[in-house]
Order: sequence, then C-alpha cells, then structure tokens
Amino acid sequence: MRRGIAATALMASLALTATACGGDDSGSDQSDGPLTITWWDTSNATNEAPTYRALAKDFEKANPGIKVKYVNVPFDQAQNKFDTAAGSKGAPDILRSEVGWTPAFAKKSFFLPLDGTEALADQGKFQPSLIEQAKYDGKTYGVPLVTDTLALVYNKAIFKKAGIDEAPATWDDLKSAAAKIKQKAGVDGYWGSTQAYYAQSFLYGEGADTVDADAKKITVRSPAAVKGYETWESLFDGKGLHKADTTADAYAHIQEAFVSGKVASIVQGPWEITNFYKGSAFKDKGNLGIATVPAGSTGKAGAPTGGHNLSVYAGSDKAHQDASLKFLKFMTSAKSQETIALKNSTLPTRDDAYTAEVKADPGIAGYQKVLSSAQPRPALPEYSSLWGPLDTELNKVAGGNEPLDKGLSNAETAIAKLVPDFGK
Repeated sequence: MRRGIAATALMASLALTATACGGDDSGSDQSDGPLTITWWDTSNATNEAPTYRALAKDFEKANPGIKVKYVNVPFDQAQNKFDTAAGSKGAPDILRSEVGWTPAFAKKSFFLPLDGTEALADQGKFQPSLIEQAKYDGKTYGVPLVTDTLALVYNKAIFKKAGIDEAPATWDDLKSAAAKIKQKAGVDGYWGSTQAYYAQSFLYGEGADTVDADAKKITVRSPAAVKGYETWESLFDGKGLHKADTTADAYAHIQEAFVSGKVASIVQGPWEITNFYKGSAFKDKGNLGIATVPAGSTGKAGAPTGGHNLSVYAGSDKAHQDASLKFLKFMTSAKSQETIALKNSTLPTRDDAYTAEVKADPGIAGYQKVLSSAQPRPALPEYSSLWGPLDTELNKVAGGNEPLDKGLSNAETAIAKLVPDFGK
C-alpha cells in the first residue's frame, strides 16, 4: 500500500489536475504540430511504469503526428480521480482501467464503445473471457492489456525438506502440509490474507459467490458461502498456519515473509512475480512453485480473474479519440504485449503474445497454467465495490473481534445499499 502525508497527497492531486487532462490538452494542441493525447497509467511506478513509458515513446516514433502525455497515477487513487475528472473536466483521453472499473465507468457513459473500431481489429486474438469481461450492456469498453488471477505460490525447497512433492490440491491438504512443514522445516507452512478479494477463492470452492447477478440476489450468507468463509477462517489457527495479520501493512508483511523464506506458501497474483525474484528465497527462479488455489469441499477450485483494460474517454473530441484508438491497438498488439511480459513479468491477454521467450519465465509459465481455472467477474458495475464491506468485516472476524455470522450479516446489510435492487 502506498501512503503519504496530507501535504504530499494534496500536491500530487494538484499536479494531476494541472497536467493530466484530456480536455485541457485538446485546446493546447497547435494546428501545425502533433496532437497530444493524455494517458493515465496505473501500473506500479517502480517495476512496471518504465516499460510503459518506453512503449509510449515507441508509439510516438511510429506515429509522428501524435504525442503521448504519460502520467503514472497510483492505482489506489486512480478510480476516484478518474470518476471525479470524467464527471466534470480534466479526464485523460486514455485510462488503464482495472477490469472491475470498466463496467462501472461504462454505465456512467464515461467510456467510448470500442466495437468496430481499430482498437479491436484483432479481437479474435484475445482470450474470449477477457473480452467478455470488458463488456457492459452488450458493448465492449476496453481492450485487455494484462490479465491475472490468484494462485498458491510455494517454496519448493521448503516443501521438499518437509517431504512434500506436490502442491496441496485441497484446503484440507494444505492444512496437513502446513503441519508437516512446521515440524520438519521449522517455519509456517501457510499465511493467509484477511482481504475479501483473496477470500473469494473459498467461495468459488463451494460453488458460491458474493451475489448472484443474474437472479439479482445477495448470496454472501448462503450456506455455501458461509462454508467457504468457515474454511477461510480455519486457516488462521492450527499447526503451521500463521495467525491473521489485521494491521494496515499486512500485505507487505505476508509478502516479505514469503520471499525471505519465513513462510512456505501464500496465495498471490502474478503482479508480484518481479518481487518474488528479488527475494532471497527465489534467487533461483526455479524454486518458485505455482499451482491452482486449493479446492473446496465440492472439488472446485478457482480464483477471480483480474487485470487491466485500456479504455478511451467518451468526452474527448473525435480527433483525440481516433488517436487514442490507434494507441490502444499499438499497446495491445502481440509485439507490445510480449515486450510488457518480458520486462514486467505480467501475463499477456492474447495467445500469440505467449512466445517461447515469454514462456521461458517460470513465473509467467506457471501462472499461464492456472488461468484456465480463473473465474470471470459478472458484468455488474458494482461488483468490485462489494468487497469493500467484506474487507472491513472479515478483518474483524480474522482478528477475533467479531463472530463470522455477525460479520457476514453486517456485510450483507452494507452490500444491500450498493445494489438496492437485489434481494436477499
């Protein structure tokens, strides 16, 4: 998580307002000079942004009549900043939009429909489920740039020391493995997250979800969902199972423990591949094990499909939209996606970008194998926001400050306000 003092945040906000606005840029273009389009990139400023900056420069070289004003916006601020800017003025021409934001902004008419445009000229090359996830009300509002899902990542050397040759197939198997690892290797076998996004896999393992979008029903307290959350809660207490971290820096604590070899396995996404390799436990990249998240009692296993799309602001004028569409096609081409994968260790969204060189990265190859079990999110604009109430309640539950039933009841009440037309 990124944090800063209030003054720093204020200055950053003022800087973005002053420099990152498609509307203001439109008026500043000289009739005899290149047209400038503004791109808000939400990638990691340290590990990923340099690659995107370089590609934007390559695009300019290939298209001398277009300039790209690149602005890196912290991911945890971007959704609100774009929502505010698009509702008034100052929105960028292009946004790197998290997949959950895409239908939400499309519903508000902030994004341009891309069907039939050059941005989707290669639509058939992309994984179909990712195109579906970029749709709202029958229209496509984003081109998939990178994709991701969660996996069980583990330290092969520690597992081997404990006499375990395969990744746990079920959560019960994981509990048994954790106990063996604690006994024979002296470290915890697993450390789980209290965040709702990470807990979602436990619901999928029971054939459940937070809501049933088709039936317009809140299902977070259904018997299947409760069973999934009970399994999630049980993994914070037991031999070799690390107790829940309910602090604000829990994500960093879990990550650091894993990459330094202090815990044998966690559930994590491919956005951390680069950081895995920086850890002392994975100087040998081959020591990183990647497997589908363990299955629940139904035998089902899966995790949310995540990632980012590139979308065009509907409020830009035609000249800027046309230039933006050209930029989207360039950035999501097989060549660009291959470059992004090689530089950033992220997962491409089109099959022809998984070249032999890309798949030579064991992290990418490992996550590519688990993508088939990833579960696309429903085309519900409010879906991503549903994890907010659960984040609050599950943190209390995991910390022993609230019983699970009360936590889910509170979450259900809060979710009902986000989707008022849904029943219980």
